[in-house]
Amino acid sequence: MYQPLCPGSSPPRGPAAPLPLEPGAASRASPAPSAPGAPGLAAPLPSLASLAAPFPPLPSFPAPLPRLPWLSPPWLAGPRRAGPGPGPGPRRGAGGDARGGAGAGHASLPAVRTANFGLFPSARSRHSSCQPSLEAPPKLEENPAEAFTDSSLFAHWGQELSPEQRRLALKQFQYYGYNAYLSDRLPLDRALPDLRPSACRNLTFPESLPEVSIVFIFVNEALSVILRSIRSAMDRTPAHLLKEIILVDDNSNNEELKEKLQQHVDEVNAHRPGFIKVVRHSRQEGLIRSRVSGWRAASAPVVALFDAHVEFNVGWAEPVLTRIKENRKRVISPSFDNIKYDNFEIEEYPLSAQGFDWELWCRYLNPPKSWWKLENTTAPIRSPALIGCFIVDREYFQEIGLLDEGMEVYGGENVELGIRVWQCGGSVEVLPCSRIAHIERAHKPYTEDLTAHVRRNALRVAEVWMDEFKSHVYMAWNIPQEDSGIDIGDISERKALRKKLQCKTFRWYLVSVYPEMRMYSDTVAYGVLQNSLKSDLCLDQGPDTENIPIMYICHGMTPQNVYYTSSQQLHVGVLSPTIDDDDNRCLVDVNSRPRLIECNYAKAKRMKLYWQFTQGGPIQNRKSKRCLELQENNENEFGFQLVLQKCSGQRWSITNVLRSLSS
Repeated sequence: MYQPLCPGSSPPRGPAAPLPLEPGAASRASPAPSAPGAPGLAAPLPSLASLAAPFPPLPSFPAPLPRLPWLSPPWLAGPRRAGPGPGPGPRRGAGGDARGGAGAGHASLPAVRTANFGLFPSARSRHSSCQPSLEAPPKLEENPAEAFTDSSLFAHWGQELSPEQRRLALKQFQYYGYNAYLSDRLPLDRALPDLRPSACRNLTFPESLPEVSIVFIFVNEALSVILRSIRSAMDRTPAHLLKEIILVDDNSNNEELKEKLQQHVDEVNAHRPGFIKVVRHSRQEGLIRSRVSGWRAASAPVVALFDAHVEFNVGWAEPVLTRIKENRKRVISPSFDNIKYDNFEIEEYPLSAQGFDWELWCRYLNPPKSWWKLENTTAPIRSPALIGCFIVDREYFQEIGLLDEGMEVYGGENVELGIRVWQCGGSVEVLPCSRIAHIERAHKPYTEDLTAHVRRNALRVAEVWMDEFKSHVYMAWNIPQEDSGIDIGDISERKALRKKLQCKTFRWYLVSVYPEMRMYSDTVAYGVLQNSLKSDLCLDQGPDTENIPIMYICHGMTPQNVYYTSSQQLHVGVLSPTIDDDDNRCLVDVNSRPRLIECNYAKAKRMKLYWQFTQGGPIQNRKSKRCLELQENNENEFGFQLVLQKCSGQRWSITNVLRSLSS
């Protein structure tokens, strides 16, 4: 159940006014047909024999759910971690701070337009979230009634279901992380709203374009979701351009994905021999190596690597294939929309580029200023990196080194590919006229925390591609740069690849491709900050909605990251990755109280934000001469509070010192 699209980040609205809703959008798609039947009964999936070319309309399900009354969802407070992270108002770590700590908090994200065509009676809703909360699935056996009440599945869907139907829907939701119960009752060929900018409909493309192989990667996906991905690819890709579909099963144990899936494949192949290929792994290899398996099985000149929980929109292929035909060294991403996990509405995301933070978590970005100046909504958007799904010339992908198969499971491979393509002479683009909807799961069921894999993969990227800026990755992850204790595997082949391709430096990449990225070369020490009076407590940014630092049990996660600069500022919390993000927060003496204030604001207002600090010594404000110290306070959760007072000899230490801390 891979979730390779950017976790935690929502597409930004841009430096200018957002692109408006296309006039008449509500009329550009027809509701999916419904058929009478007993509501709520499990219905078998229809045959896919009709998928073979030519593609006649698919019959409705034998027992569809009734059309349910729709309650427009209100503005929802999108979860964020303690700092930028999905996650457009990019925030990683859906569900608060993805790695825990006192700094977890919430902040509103921008509204995102939705369309519910083919699902419910007309209703327009706004629901912010590129990455829904990673809620823990409730346990039915403990308290079924509470599980129904607490689950986000039923917040805006399913009010008319019987208790037994709800129980079944929730069980499937626990397993898949999305509403498979509803998916099984929706047509595979349902209509989608045409969310392209209106000017896209006036574009013309060459008659001769390269064929494409579409690769779908999955493990334990809902069968109906896979079949809908296949159907939408076949219906909305010109038949003469779609050479084949390749399914890569990364060792699923879901029985439906064995014999039943093969039956559907055989039905299609009976009409179009060899059109759908199935690659089955004998053990789970992870998303990265699964994508490479799919590429190896592909035979078309162009390969599109996707998740198996997507739906293609009209006209997605021609813009992509045209750009690759013009220059085979272009790696292309479509523009993504969201399939809501609870009701399968299509939620439009604003146009955006794709980047990353210093932990190498992917994130959506505002399109660059150069794109806005064009005043052409059909123009390709220069993108520093990739979110996950992409289309590439098959031979060029091999020449450039495929994906780094030394990485584990998932995470960082998309960032690494984007960096590598740019540094080695290619380019990455997002195309506004190519739109694909993707299911954002509510949770990753039965999947271990990806943080350890992403961290390890990020360090591989840093060591191979980022030169002197690799220190930023270690700092962001709060890892010592020497003797980190993390085995990143053998990177000699990747270093040899870089040398062979004669790639540019990472500094060139930052200046020429990703100038929005903030640099932190002035950092002289980083890590957690501990006081000699109570060494099991660490300085913590505290609740994200407040600006009061606290002392909290040491856990070493994002809210406790501290960075001391050569200009004697103390940054607390996450490193803001780009200039478009909220500024970093600095420790400031405000009326003899310790506070966290945005650094640029504090500097502009000439506030007291400069501190003398030596390892194992006091932290003293240069202007007020007061020291940051601990004071006993029984009302505090841990018995101590942070104060600014006359220096009493308390000593502070920070985990990692890069250069001498001079006073």
